[in-house]
Amino acid sequence: MNSSISTEWWRSAVIYQIYPRSFADANGDGLGDLPGITSRLAELQSLGVDAIWLSPFMTSPQKDAGYDVADYCDVDPIFGTLDDFDAMTSQAHAYGIRVIVDLVPNHSSDAHPWFQAALAAEPGSPERARYMFRDGKGENGDIEPNNWQSVFGGPAWTRTTNPDGSPGQWYLHIFDSSQPDFDWANEEVREMFRGVLRFWLDRGVDGFRVDVAHGMIKADGLPDYTPPAEGGSMGGTTSLGLEPGIDDFSNDEDGGAPYWGQEGVHDIYRDWHLLLEEYEGDRVLCAEAWVDPLSKMAKWVRPDEMQQAFNFPYLETPWEASALRSVIDESLEAFGAVGAPSTWVLSNHDVVRHASRLALTAENPQGHGIGPKSPGQPIRETGLRRARAASALMLALPGGAYLYQGEELGLPEVIDLPDSARQDPTWFRTNGERYGRDGCRVPIPWEAGAPAYGFNTTGAAWLPQPGDWDGYARDAQVDVEGSTLELYREALRLRREHTLGLGSVSWLEGFPEPVVAFSNGPVTVIANTGDTPLALPAEFEGADLLLTSADFDGASVGGDATIWVRTR
Repeated sequence: MNSSISTEWWRSAVIYQIYPRSFADANGDGLGDLPGITSRLAELQSLGVDAIWLSPFMTSPQKDAGYDVADYCDVDPIFGTLDDFDAMTSQAHAYGIRVIVDLVPNHSSDAHPWFQAALAAEPGSPERARYMFRDGKGENGDIEPNNWQSVFGGPAWTRTTNPDGSPGQWYLHIFDSSQPDFDWANEEVREMFRGVLRFWLDRGVDGFRVDVAHGMIKADGLPDYTPPAEGGSMGGTTSLGLEPGIDDFSNDEDGGAPYWGQEGVHDIYRDWHLLLEEYEGDRVLCAEAWVDPLSKMAKWVRPDEMQQAFNFPYLETPWEASALRSVIDESLEAFGAVGAPSTWVLSNHDVVRHASRLALTAENPQGHGIGPKSPGQPIRETGLRRARAASALMLALPGGAYLYQGEELGLPEVIDLPDSARQDPTWFRTNGERYGRDGCRVPIPWEAGAPAYGFNTTGAAWLPQPGDWDGYARDAQVDVEGSTLELYREALRLRREHTLGLGSVSWLEGFPEPVVAFSNGPVTVIANTGDTPLALPAEFEGADLLLTSADFDGASVGGDATIWVRTR
């Protein structure tokens, strides 16, 4: 391994996603906050993660869970202050934990001062040139400038009103009408975001997760586009839960939507790459880039662009051996071809938690969520068993890994939320047809028997927690042999000890079809995705057991179980 490469922490990092609303609440108002995060960093150090990624916390009207930013250089008061952010960052660094923040460059909130100035300015003005304002078609300009549709449904254009009350120009919003798209052909926009990057880098952040990293640049002339009638299986994550197919939210090798995956986006990231190099240490850019296939996604992580890209195909792979082997091979090949590490992820704030998702027995399209009336209800024990096995498999793979808060506790999706408590706009936009993502965003449990399970001291929670979560609480699992928390802690310890994140996969032959078996350095991983116990081959007799996701008798690997062994 090249010594210069091995020092780049992000190549093998385990990064823990914090959804600030639901992590820890210091002031007791029922919403998580930055001081709450600071108060729990010791537990994350004990878990063994290398970095934290904070979902949006910048000033926002919160129409899109913070992905509608009104001030890129301040903290929304619901989460605290810039002083709180600085204190959190300082404490994280003292624990050896790096800090990554969410950045939303494709669009701003309509409450952003720039957009408010644009609305007050004349057509053709410098203020309007920062966004995508266009005249309408037709004799009176009352037809949208093109036929593009919003990811959230309906036209991607909204018409403005002039000061005299007459209809004005239209502005583009690939997402909600409250999220106008910037015009990245405008140098003023590029310079503003250079300033935003420097603002947070100067405060000590170690990198940025870039929202809609395949957007920003639109095709010249904004040509009409009609997406295919049927999308792919990979849904783009949207705040309103109206999940498009991959054809609507990504670009494939043959072109696709003129607002996704345009070659010009790469110039932006080359520019940002150089800016980050001005700072000491290895700073990271991670792309939320919904592009297909993985060989095209790899363009975002070429040596002079970003460092990581989320591996959504891996997240969406079922608990099935041949599919897992295929996506692992494809990932390692695609990212390795450009000298980048693959990333691996099983859960986040937009998908059904994998401790439930892997046990669903009916189709569950991305973004629909699950509730009490959903078909194919998961069996909790089955889901947890598969989740533990899947996590043990994932954490043995080379590259970077992302964990979503609470998965280390084995948290299932919260299915039985009262209808009156639901807050995801998906629920309202579909008149209750889709449950949305509230079930994976419920505040996590820290202390059994405590108010709000230790989320705060008042018992308030912006989403109600289940009444049977005492057993999932962190303090009920710490130092308890066989608990999910201890499985994660031991996996991360062994991952570091054996430098698995910088290793390689060598597939092992001779195993039955439901088995995924490979070696990574001195560690052999055997994952049984079937329901029939697997008798260990003779060559593994006497091997040192390093890790097991389920009870192990020393002779066979049970169904839905993963073991790590070291051969003598």
